[in-house]
Order: sequence, then C-alpha cells, then structure tokens
Amino acid sequence: MNQILNKLERRYSQYAIPNLMTILVFGMGLVFLLDTFTSANPDYTYTLSSLLYFDWELIKKGQIWRIITFLFMPEGDSGLFIIFQLYFYWLIGKALESHWGSFRFNVFYFIGAIGSAISGIFTGYATNEYLNLSMFLAFATLFPDFQVLLFFFLPVKMKFLGWLSGAGLLIMLIIYPWTYKIAILVSMLNFILFFGRDFCNRTKLFFRKIKFRNQNKTNWKNNHWWEDDENNPWKK
Repeated sequence: MNQILNKLERRYSQYAIPNLMTILVFGMGLVFLLDTFTSANPDYTYTLSSLLYFDWELIKKGQIWRIITFLFMPEGDSGLFIIFQLYFYWLIGKALESHWGSFRFNVFYFIGAIGSAISGIFTGYATNEYLNLSMFLAFATLFPDFQVLLFFFLPVKMKFLGWLSGAGLLIMLIIYPWTYKIAILVSMLNFILFFGRDFCNRTKLFFRKIKFRNQNKTNWKNNHWWEDDENNPWKK
C-alpha cells in the first residue's frame, strides 16, 4: 500500500485538499447551527439536513448532491455534545494529516467516503458514522498512548478506546444482517487498506511468540525431566 501511495503522491499531490478536516468540521457545525435555527418546524421538512442526508431513492430521482453532502451531517442534536464531537474530529483529523501529509489523509478520508456512499446502495441510507469511526481507529492505532478526558474528567489512553470501539464493531458484524455487515465493511475499507497488513503481521507475530514459548516449554521439560517443574523459566 505504501508503494502505491508513494507513486500516487508523486503524481497527484498538488490536487490534495489541505486542512480537509477543518473544512468538514466547519461544514458540520454550520449545518447544526442552521438546523437549530429552523427546528421550529416540527416536521423538519425545510431544515438543511433534510436536503443533505444520503437517500438512495432520492439520489436516483436526481438529487445527486446527496452522494457528497451527507459527509457534512453532524451526529446528535445536543449543543454541548456537538461542540465536543466536532473538536475531537478536528483534533484527530489534523493529527492524521500532520502524520501522513495532506495527500495521504485525503486518500484515507475519500476512500472511506466512497465506501460509505457505496454502503448506501446496499442499505438505501448512508451515514458518515463509520467513516468517522475509521478516523478514530486510525488515530488510536497511530497514537495509542494519547490521552483524552472521558466524560471530561477521566483520563483514558486512546488504545483502550480503540479496542473498545473495535469490539463494538465486531459485535455489530456478528449480530447485524448481511446487508449491514457488507455496508460496515465497505465503509471501513480505508482503515482495512491502510492498516490491514500491519494488523495481520502483528497477529502472525503474536502467534509465533506463543508457538515459540510453547516449544521452549516442551524442550525444557524433555531436557530437564528430572528437575522440579517450578524451575522451568518458560512456565511463567
């Protein structure tokens, strides 16, 4: 994957959008504010969100802008939650862009965006929730020891939150219908492409260590069968 990205970056880096996450967060914040001002309408017929969310049936009828505009949909309707959420998305987005550069972050985000849109074909509706989750998991993978204040007072390292989110995603893949399983996997395609090989290598290394340890335990017992097993250095 790195070799492919290196070739693409040399050719197309000038087309990368700098500060992409700042643009997206500003857009989500603007949508939330405009929705708040127009929420007096009980049917939400004329809110901005009603014109932006992904709906495959409406897209087929010609509202093709929804293929892109759903990326600016904020999650939730609480002002305090939205402020925290948008700040956190901006934080992890800027960190990923600083680590990878604008081009690679663009590739990561837009692969996830395309995957999210494709998932909408399977389900009829797409959300940026899994795309944002893929950024969160990428951040937790690259910066596992970074601490955040959970509930604004409990310091927690990102690796633990990443494991928790990954476990929740795995549960969804187990219990959800096949349509949603495919949609989730397609939406997470960016994370799989960027980190899948690394996770496979880590998994192989983990099992190799277990195998090596078991082999040494067996060899020690075969060569020191007359000694007390408590002295076995591989028992622990």
